This record gives sequence, C-alpha cells and structure tokens, in this order.
Amino acid sequence: MIVLNAQIIKKNGKKEYVVLPYEEFLNIRELLDDYEDLRSLREAKELESCAPTIGIAELKKKIGILGKEEVGD
Repeated sequence: MIVLNAQIIKKNGKKEYVVLPYEEFLNIRELLDDYEDLRSLREAKELESCAPTIGIAELKKKIGILGKEEVGD
C-alpha cells in the first residue's frame, strides 16, 4: 500500500483539490498503468480462451526444431 502525503485544499469549506509530492504522483501513475495493463491482459486471455492451442513439443515438431533431449535419439 502506498502512503500518501497529500495536502487537501478546500474551496468554500469543501474538500476540492489534493496536492501530492511529485514522486508520489509518479508512483500512483505507474500503478495505474500496471493495473490497466493487467486488465488488458485479462481481457485478452478471456477473448482467446477458446482459441486452439498446441503444446511445445508439437510446435517444435511442426517447425523442425530438436531439443537437447531429442538430439542423438
């Protein structure tokens, strides 16, 4: 959890604005970007959940790559 050193500015007796140290602002922005990336990843996984897949061994076979364990067999 982030500790914020926010300064609250009131207008007509109501809380109207918040002032943050610049480093805290940057940290919050980075966290929000990470959260947005995570949401996008989850959405993409959901959309592709029914897409056909193949295992790594089958992929290697299809493209003609031999792994260390397969050499010399």
